[in-house]
Amino acid sequence: MNDEQSLDERVEVICRFNKAFQPCIPIKFKRTNGREVIVTELGLRHPRQQGVRIIHVFDVTDGQADYRLEFNSEQLVWRLTMEADHV
Repeated sequence: MNDEQSLDERVEVICRFNKAFQPCIPIKFKRTNGREVIVTELGLRHPRQQGVRIIHVFDVTDGQADYRLEFNSEQLVWRLTMEADHV
């Protein structure tokens, strides 16, 4: 990611769930300014521990910019934590 901008923005996310190896795949999210971002590609996905919580991290792109979405599995809240110009 180039020109990274750190964020802590709560977002609404629509996900697809299936039985395959990736049971949760973000397909679209809505930012606080009302802008909807349609995910065209899922990059890395990994869990990380934050104290006793598990945060699921998703690197995604819409083809124009790269984003990092984080899902807090205890609070059931999605956050947009990074945005960068797509190169």
